[in-house]
Amino acid sequence: MSGPDFLAAKRYILERLRQELPQNLYYHGYHHTRDDVFPAVKRLAALEELDDEDRLLLSTGALYHDSGYLEQYHDNEVIGVRLVNAVLPQFGYSDEQLRIIGEVIMATRLPQAPDTHLEAIMCDADLDSLGRADFFVVSHRLRLEMAAYGHPSTVRDWYEGQLLFLRQHRYFTESARRLREGGKEKNVQEIRRLLANSD
Repeated sequence: MSGPDFLAAKRYILERLRQELPQNLYYHGYHHTRDDVFPAVKRLAALEELDDEDRLLLSTGALYHDSGYLEQYHDNEVIGVRLVNAVLPQFGYSDEQLRIIGEVIMATRLPQAPDTHLEAIMCDADLDSLGRADFFVVSHRLRLEMAAYGHPSTVRDWYEGQLLFLRQHRYFTESARRLREGGKEKNVQEIRRLLANSD
């Protein structure tokens, strides 16, 4: 018995995200899945030495984790799981694989509280940018998106919120902590500097 057709499942969802996501998803757009979360999941899966089956499930979860935005902005994870259950059987995914992928997607809800190793990796990949050098670019995209969806903020209020979020956030896997914790602390210090200079 052959396994799921991962490449076909990947092509299907990336094409839908590219064509159908709202243009004002400046943060949660197509690029977030393709260029940010999916590569981060692959990197962490390798560092955490996952087997082929777990890599398949995690990679699929990463590709579909924001697919709920195709229908609605809030509570999108539930919609993403519904889409997974409707679409992935045609690509050969089993009921058990669908269950695990669904749990991986639901784990990305904030505040994050993963129950399994795969969910922990997914959570870390979804917020990989918190510890990267491009954090402020990504953060600006999120601010624009939130304003587009009815939550505008002043620059000061935004950075105060980001500082609180960064201080409360933690990476769950040893690999993510090793890769990103130092960068996250640098970003915390830079926000503090910006806030101090805005007084």
